[in-house]
Amino acid sequence: MNWVEALLLGILQGLTEFLPVSSSGHLEISQAILGTAGEENLTFAIIVHAATVLSTIVILWKEIVQLFSGTFTTKKWNAEKDYVAKIGISMIPIFIVGIFFKDQVEAFFGNGLLLVGCCLLVTAGLLTFAYFAKPRQKENISYLDAFIIGLAQAVAVLPGLSRSGSTIATGLILGNKKESIAQFSFLMVLIPILGEAFLELIDMIGTQTEIGISFSALAAGFLGAFVAGCFACKFMINLVKKGKLIYFAIYCLIVGGATVIYSLVS
Repeated sequence: MNWVEALLLGILQGLTEFLPVSSSGHLEISQAILGTAGEENLTFAIIVHAATVLSTIVILWKEIVQLFSGTFTTKKWNAEKDYVAKIGISMIPIFIVGIFFKDQVEAFFGNGLLLVGCCLLVTAGLLTFAYFAKPRQKENISYLDAFIIGLAQAVAVLPGLSRSGSTIATGLILGNKKESIAQFSFLMVLIPILGEAFLELIDMIGTQTEIGISFSALAAGFLGAFVAGCFACKFMINLVKKGKLIYFAIYCLIVGGATVIYSLVS
């Protein structure tokens, strides 16, 4: 993988990590087109995931500082501790999947584009349903809602099934306000992404896997993912508030359909 390919894949990762179109699905498609699949992808994945985490922290810095301040500066139970507790509950499903079903999940990757296309179609359907659903608006995300949104995130480990699309759409279907669900969706993924990157790093060190990719390519990928991630994170939060997820549903429908057709005829 050269630095140009790494830059393009980094930008793609940064955009699709937050936009409800599936970053894993688009990376599978892009790597198939560019022919960059291989051991080097493990190192690259760690770098671009770290970049997207950093972009989330930059965009939601004030909210993160407020949560930390409210959580650790007082012993009393307050709104910040309540919010953090809900984020913790939302991470339970993905934690279980990551610990007990990691090998089964990884088996879905690199096995052709048919699954990716089908999951993109599912994402399109979920976003469409969330767009037309008109449930009663809740004041706050409940603990039960947090766990159900966490289940959606766990299922979205499949390539082509958007994590942000699944969690945001699930939250909207449950009746949560547009203003709060996007922020919750992006904050709840920080620790899982860092944990995944850490486990990949430990696995790479333990198996003594060679990096197999130049520093310039890694730097280009990181920069592309970070800048694109900052843009996509802020853009997506504003877009969810306006309720215009239907455009991404149409996009996923087109790309998913094209991917399914391509996988069947190739």
